[in-house]
This record gives sequence, structure tokens and C-alpha cells, in this order.
Amino acid sequence: MLWNLPGTTLQAPRSEADRAKELFENLFLAGGLTLSQVSSITGLEPYAIQNWVKRGFLPPPKNKRYDLEQLCRIVTINMFKGALTLERICSLMRYINGDLADESDDLIDDAELYFMFVRLAARARHIGGNQDWEAAISDATVGYAEPIPGAKDRVQKVLRLMLMAWISARFRLQVEDMVAQLDATQPIKE
Repeated sequence: MLWNLPGTTLQAPRSEADRAKELFENLFLAGGLTLSQVSSITGLEPYAIQNWVKRGFLPPPKNKRYDLEQLCRIVTINMFKGALTLERICSLMRYINGDLADESDDLIDDAELYFMFVRLAARARHIGGNQDWEAAISDATVGYAEPIPGAKDRVQKVLRLMLMAWISARFRLQVEDMVAQLDATQPIKE
């Protein structure tokens, strides 16, 4: 079954979520991506991406080209914006990555975080209760090497919040569609 990779317009089989990194890396075979390419991948208007750079939500592109980490940061912010304000999203990102314009203080690379999340999101509909969530989040972070003590706990907290925000945004869209369908029906005449 195809699904849109979270935060993108890209479709892939949900069963191949582990290959999302490969898909993204293939986008960069010819080098960095232009603003129009990032816009196409995310469905965002170019001015929104430029505004995020100007506001310091991500480092500026080099030679007008975005790298994999920048794309993953943009995709992550895009994924969140259906459930959180930009200020809340940035607060969450700062929790694990400090200064958003400086990648040297990051507890986790933006690409690594995003691909962990994709694997987690692909399993989301099969995750039952709280214990299942914790096991899935633990599985998603297998192999993560902490740069400082406590980093893995922070990353797991952020993944939990990412999953909840993503699910929340999806429910919100479903509710909006259902309300639109109700609006389209004829009102009951008294």
C-alpha cells in the first residue's frame, strides 16, 4: 500500500519505510536540491522555505542548493505544522538540536531523526497501547549513538511527540474532510 512519506509529496510503499533514506539519497545524486525541487518534494511554497531560513529555523542553502539534512529539517517542520505552531515546532527541535542554524551542537542529525520517524510512522497503525509505543520508539532508536549522556532519552521523547503530532494532524485532516462532506449535504428543512 502506497503512502506519502511524512511531510512530503513523495509516495512509496509503506512496507518499504526502511528504504526512505535510500530514496532521499537518490534525490541528491546530482548534488544539492534547488528551492523549486524542495518546494516540489514538500508541497510548500518557496517563500515559506525562504522565510524559515530567514527566521533561523534551518541553515541557509550553500550556493542556492539544499543538502539532505536541510531537506529533512524542512520536511520535519512541514510534517509538524498541521498540529503545532512554528514556535512550538522550533522549541521541540531546539530540545534536541540547540541552535537551529548551527548543526555542530545537534544531538542527532536531522536526516537520522527523520528516517527514524519514517520507520516509526510506518508502524503507527499497528501500535497498540503505551507499552507498544515505547517498544516501537525503542526499536526506532536502535543503533543511535549518544554524543552525550541522556541524548537517547531526549531523542525518544521527541520521536514520541513527533508521532503524536503526526497522528493528530492526520486526524484533523480527516475531521475537516468529514465536516466538508456534511456541509455539502442539504440542510434539514424545518
